Amino acid sequence: MKLPENLTQKLENRKQNNSLRQLPSFNNLVDFSSNDYIGFSKSEAIFKQAHHYLIENDIIQNGATGSRLISGNHSLYQIAELFIAQFHGSESALIFNSGYDANVGFFSAVPQRNDVILYDELSHASIRDGIVMSNAKSYKFNHNDFEDLERLILKFPDTTIYIVTETVFSMDGDSPNLEELVALSEKYNCFLVVDEAHTLGVFGEKGEGLMQYLQLQDRIFARIMTFGKGLGCHGAAILGSSALKEYLVNFARSFIYTTGLSPHSVSTILTAYQHLETEKETIEKLRQNIVFFNQQKNLLGLKPMFVRSKSAIQSAIVPGNKNVKQLAGQLQDKGFDVKPILSPTVPEGQERLRFCIHSYNSQEEINQVLNLLGNFVF
Repeated sequence: MKLPENLTQKLENRKQNNSLRQLPSFNNLVDFSSNDYIGFSKSEAIFKQAHHYLIENDIIQNGATGSRLISGNHSLYQIAELFIAQFHGSESALIFNSGYDANVGFFSAVPQRNDVILYDELSHASIRDGIVMSNAKSYKFNHNDFEDLERLILKFPDTTIYIVTETVFSMDGDSPNLEELVALSEKYNCFLVVDEAHTLGVFGEKGEGLMQYLQLQDRIFARIMTFGKGLGCHGAAILGSSALKEYLVNFARSFIYTTGLSPHSVSTILTAYQHLETEKETIEKLRQNIVFFNQQKNLLGLKPMFVRSKSAIQSAIVPGNKNVKQLAGQLQDKGFDVKPILSPTVPEGQERLRFCIHSYNSQEEINQVLNLLGNFVF
């Protein structure tokens, strides 16, 4: 059956704008594109230990069999959630099937009619999709601009206000001033919610995330931790009070109306968290590589191209979908997997190459890819 004409036209528009998305083929290029910051997705030790844990505890089961509220709440969930809560210094943790599910579930269920959500304009699509599903009113504030945020707060006296941000933004790799944001939130009795997708495994002595690294975890309403990046597996957890967990179990539709994760998935999550306790050298190697990348881009005169970032995400602005795709192709032809980020994923004119730094990248690889970038650009 043919695709409806209006859908065909939308695809054609994407092709004309050089913005058509396509699934890439697997490659053996040097990895500067994945979110596997500390290499956990490829860890043979985690793979074997997660499997061994299931065998040792006689958990021979391929699937959850149903939603967690019916038949899918296998014993591993309680063990993993308790470990995660203790690891993050939180009263409770509730595992969701993905970071997208966690954000959609939270923002569609928690803010109520007559409440207000104030969110950073560069918040991830999953946050914005959840906000669209909410009955609350929502307004965006300028990126990391707390004067603009305070201006909005003052418009809504005697109102329940949720402030939403990310500790590291996925496209720019930058971070807000979290101490200032927490203080502002407390000043006006707002409920602060932070997405820590890109800080787990990256910041903190054991990769606990940026809020714990700054010792701010007890002064916010909720944290969303995503496992598909630094933890190298799949799923997410919402951290907060026991009352918040109880509320989400009762009202978060993306939690209620879906089959739970398999025991193998939850075993992998638990095992990966246990490895964070002992992987301090790997996390430190990632930090050293981030510092080295920043030093080298400065030495090569590339700093003006890049968004300021101290995280594992380093973005070089190359305006125009055609231009950034061409430059990415040149780097890939030389053996480096660097992906272009196109509009409309980012605003037109802000297209970019996004370099993701890993603990397993060598300094030689970092040097080579930045030298190639300089040669192609200048």
